[in-house]
Amino acid sequence: MKVPIKQGVWKRLLEMDGEPISGQKLAEELGVSRTAIWKAVQTLQSEGFEIDSVKKSGYAIHAKPAFLTLEEMQQYRTSEQIGKYIHLYPSLTSTQVIAHEKAQHGALHGTVIVSEEQTAGRGRLQRKWDSGAGKGLWMTIILRPDIHVSRAPQLTLIAAVAVVKGIEDVTGVQAQIKWPNDVLINGKKCTGILTELQADVDRVQAVLLGIGINVLHDKEDFPEELKDIATSLKMESGEAVNRAKLAATIWNYLEKYSDLYLEQGFEPIRLLWESYSTSIGQQIIARTAREVIEGRAKGITKDGVLLVEDSTGKIHEIYSADIELTT
Repeated sequence: MKVPIKQGVWKRLLEMDGEPISGQKLAEELGVSRTAIWKAVQTLQSEGFEIDSVKKSGYAIHAKPAFLTLEEMQQYRTSEQIGKYIHLYPSLTSTQVIAHEKAQHGALHGTVIVSEEQTAGRGRLQRKWDSGAGKGLWMTIILRPDIHVSRAPQLTLIAAVAVVKGIEDVTGVQAQIKWPNDVLINGKKCTGILTELQADVDRVQAVLLGIGINVLHDKEDFPEELKDIATSLKMESGEAVNRAKLAATIWNYLEKYSDLYLEQGFEPIRLLWESYSTSIGQQIIARTAREVIEGRAKGITKDGVLLVEDSTGKIHEIYSADIELTT
């Protein structure tokens, strides 16, 4: 696949790490004219990249913009389909809303909607998700797996594993999963995952995986009611985190584990998920729409259903609930 000129120029300038490279050499490497290289540099400069033109030496990059760019996300992507098509916005009501619209109009498998800010971000049960500009990673990934509707909830668990692996690779921080869709670090929430469907009676048309990650937040960025229960990757790692690299790394893992799931079923994913779970073996309270169940989380089934053993030894199958850890 031929690399777009702007992306190719950005990649080579980044690889040069501040050292100049001539326009002629860039043109030869990318198989385009020097005029095309000049236009690509002009575009990158207009997008916030600090690129100097060094007389007789060529172009050199000295600073990247603080905001997300398509070029940087593509730089770290190794997945074939997920992230191949990216729609990047400075501000949206919700990436989930736009993803629904694009999926209905035929957006391809792996299409990603990313926004610097969400003015009406939401989690499960229509709960508000604070999504400030430039602080987090707010995105929805459109998947089109050939699966029965009953298997769709398993994709939430696959996404959670991909997020945990991505966080670990990029930051070195070990995160844990609280069933079904929260990612915690040291007991505090840093990520929420919202899965929605477009489906026929028995087949999935599109799965919309909404992922919100607190990345660059400081404690004062959170509302008062969240300061003791929420965290960010910056707070936990002590360092600024490259959001573009994090996004692409999650896409890479999501594609890897989605392919594994389609080839081998849910069992290898189940084992991975349980290895990162903060709930398994713990005393929990599960609040469903109809009842409250207290007991020990025993594991998840091959369908991703949570098993809870109460004080009488009865095993309850939990399909949807709010989970509170009590130990």
